[in-house]
Amino acid sequence: MSDVTIQGNILTPAGWLSGAISFGERIAGINGAAVDPQLNGDDYILPGFIDLHVHGGAGKDVMEGGDAVHTIARIHAQHGTTSMLATTMTAPPEDIDIALTAIGRAVRQRGKNEARVLGAHLEGPYINSGKLGAQPNFARAATLAEVQRLEAMAPLRVITVAPEIAGHLGLVRELADEGMRVQIGHTLGSYEDGVAALEHGAAGFTHLFNAMSGLHHREPGMVGAALAHAEYAELIPDLLHVHPGAIKTALRAIPRLYCVTDSTAATGMPDGEYMLGRHVVHKCMGGVRLPDGTLAGSTLTLDQALRNLVGLGLDLADASARVSTNAADYIGLQERGRLAPGAYADLVVLDRDLKLKAVYIEGERCDLNDA
Repeated sequence: MSDVTIQGNILTPAGWLSGAISFGERIAGINGAAVDPQLNGDDYILPGFIDLHVHGGAGKDVMEGGDAVHTIARIHAQHGTTSMLATTMTAPPEDIDIALTAIGRAVRQRGKNEARVLGAHLEGPYINSGKLGAQPNFARAATLAEVQRLEAMAPLRVITVAPEIAGHLGLVRELADEGMRVQIGHTLGSYEDGVAALEHGAAGFTHLFNAMSGLHHREPGMVGAALAHAEYAELIPDLLHVHPGAIKTALRAIPRLYCVTDSTAATGMPDGEYMLGRHVVHKCMGGVRLPDGTLAGSTLTLDQALRNLVGLGLDLADASARVSTNAADYIGLQERGRLAPGAYADLVVLDRDLKLKAVYIEGERCDLNDA
């Protein structure tokens, strides 16, 4: 691959530079002078987006197995996502096996115009059946042996667990010791349960505020545990799942808050019926819901998440960290989520209205018309 050089306002770990960035598969060099990008009209060059919670897109659902993950990785690349975790649903064991087998293949082989699939986010089945959200009711308690069996199919980079389930607190420590990022989610657990899980090695919270016990001043709940103690948590900033005021609260309380899409098969598709695991969901009025009205994932993409954050008042550098760098750091990726020599050349070019102009994944320019 021959080196490419592009110019603009480059967001580096040391701040904004006006200059040029050169790269092949990895970034070779960045040259320029410090700049306030508001003082010129040049494009923005940011780290590629990283989404750690993706169920689907372009009419396809991760739980289908087969080539669905590749289709999903292509549609999200069209929106600036350069790497992602394919995310499973609570389901019978055979369905999870099918999904993880396909995810494992996608991890080993990235196709043209596809986001890099880094592994799986196992969102269930180890959750509380009383806080399913849009998950089908196949919740069950976890065992280390079963998780290890699943890990052999695809790298489990993130696993969601309800810590109040009998046996799960000890398991949190075992999974953390195995190198997995354990997240608290789909939980009826108390504030005390959340604090205990963090002390046992839990590292984050799954779609903060959603499908967890809420904050009350005498019963702070799992939301209270997150706001008081978390360094990391994921949040869906589609402005449907979480009120803008609650997003601002989380941004002040959780230093390394990062954003996910929780996107479904309906992403990039017209209104209608789609599958989410074994559920039929309905896309209408910009959201995705079960027949009873329960929110069932989203149609969000991370380029829109970035624009939403800026619309809430974040400066662009902070918003960029929330859709890229923080997620990379959370799962221990030092070579992604930042524009620095030696890092993978995962980057996006945005115009002054924060609309995508170009996406590069490991140095290869994506065809933005290949959905």
